[in-house]
Amino acid sequence: MIGCVIAMESEAETLLESMEIENISSLYGKAVYEGKAFGKDVVLVICGEGKVNAAAGACAVISKGADTVLNFGVAGGLHNNTEVTELYTIDKVVQYDFDLVQLSGKTVGTLPNEEENFLPLTVPAKLDFPRRALGTGDRFNDSPTDHALLLELGCDIREMECGAIAQVCKYAGVPCISVKGISDVYGTGSTTEQFKKNLKYALVNLKAHMREIIEAI
Repeated sequence: MIGCVIAMESEAETLLESMEIENISSLYGKAVYEGKAFGKDVVLVICGEGKVNAAAGACAVISKGADTVLNFGVAGGLHNNTEVTELYTIDKVVQYDFDLVQLSGKTVGTLPNEEENFLPLTVPAKLDFPRRALGTGDRFNDSPTDHALLLELGCDIREMECGAIAQVCKYAGVPCISVKGISDVYGTGSTTEQFKKNLKYALVNLKAHMREIIEAI
């Protein structure tokens, strides 16, 4: 069964509108939808924004029996290798706001008991969107400091959930897949204003490819 962990209701609707919903419930304070989509068993959780919410959402779908976790939605591009509304498959993710450097001496984003700061994600063979590296943190801003750190770490895209989902999936031994549509690109005007302007267009493109994404898993 595919477990979908989605931050916002508007993002979730790109799949919910195609689902045959068999049950709606609540777990860990999150809305849980169970049913079928494009011939696959699916459980979808709308988790809310941020890493703690995302981790709770990942735990919820795994406890419901998901053997693969999918995170999709919108995110921000960091430089000119991303285009607004385009879709990208995430092949690795780092939590850029996780910093134990003074204690461990390891690179920013390196989790306890890990040697590398990026966690690898699963990329289905049939999913041929361009691959990009993602930075996850509990911040939405235009901070030059954050931007410089993300680029230094090697990130192409940033958002607020996937790193926590990938961490839970690693602990649970469950593959994690992520597809992101770009709503804003740093350096081309206020990311907030871009997000408000482009969100619906990025979601239209995501919805148009949803069958392809689900069938590839």
